[in-house]
This record gives sequence, C-alpha cells and structure tokens, in this order.
Amino acid sequence: MKRTLAALTMTAALAVAGAASAQQQQNAQGADAGSGGRARPQMTDADRSAFVDARIAGIKAGLKLTPDQEKLWPQAEQAIRDAAKARAERFAQRREKRADARANPEDRPDLIQRMRGGAERMTENAATVSKLADGIEPLYKTLDEAQKRRLSVLIRSGMQQRKFAGHFGHWRQGAE
Repeated sequence: MKRTLAALTMTAALAVAGAASAQQQQNAQGADAGSGGRARPQMTDADRSAFVDARIAGIKAGLKLTPDQEKLWPQAEQAIRDAAKARAERFAQRREKRADARANPEDRPDLIQRMRGGAERMTENAATVSKLADGIEPLYKTLDEAQKRRLSVLIRSGMQQRKFAGHFGHWRQGAE
C-alpha cells in the first residue's frame, strides 16, 4: 500500500506540473532558435496557472468524488498547487542559471557541478513529493478501486505529455 501510494504521489507531482516542464522545453528551444530559427513565445504566469487549473479540474472530474470525499478535496488540491508552484519556481531558477551561463561561457558548470546540481534538485523534488503525499493521503485512502484506477490513468497521461516534450534531455553540456 505504501509503495503504491508513494508511486502514485510521485507521478501526481510530475503530471500536475506538466505545464512547467513544457515551459522549460519551450525555453530551451527558444534559446536554440536564436541561431537562425524562430523563437517560440514564452508561457506567462497566467498561462501556467490556467494549465494547472485545467489539470486539477480534470483530475477531480475524472475521480467523480463522493460528497464525503469532496470534503477532503481542498487539502489535496492545495497540495497539488503547492507542488506545481514549487516546481515552476525551480524551473525559473534554472532558466536564470542557463541564461547566465550563456552570457558568461567561462562560468559554465562542468560535469561534476552539473551532477551536484542534479542531486540538489532531486533532494528538493523529494521534499516536494513528500509534502504532496502528506496532502493527498487522506483523500487517497477513501478512493475506491475504480477511482484509484482512473487516477492512475489521469496521472500517466500527464507524464506521457512531458516525456514526448523532451523532458529527459537535462544532462546536456551547460544545462543546470
């Protein structure tokens, strides 16, 4: 049960923040486009907020909560929003670091610095996911098997979107 809950909350954290991940990919492509291609428009805070709202509404609608479960939803929703906000803030910090590295190529992090940065990000992500699990657990315990199955599908669809957006290309030279 704990293993399932941990996996589910980890995937929830990743899926809800799909908009932030897409923003990271857009910025990377926009930076590459400066050498001759067209830059893509950057997502605004309002855009990111709208995508998070839509994702949360989709999850809630898919769960078809009972009246008793509805009482537990606000805590779960706030945990999801907090996780999405933390992730968006981390991406904003990474964008700034990448911009600084492009402006000052001699200050680019080497392999070891990038590995340590990755370890720091994993620690931050672990803390965020732990808080998310704490916030979602009361609701999760009340879900029936059909709701748990639907939640799993809803979460996986968000993960697929990020995977195809190039989410896993973060170890390239100069990326922080």
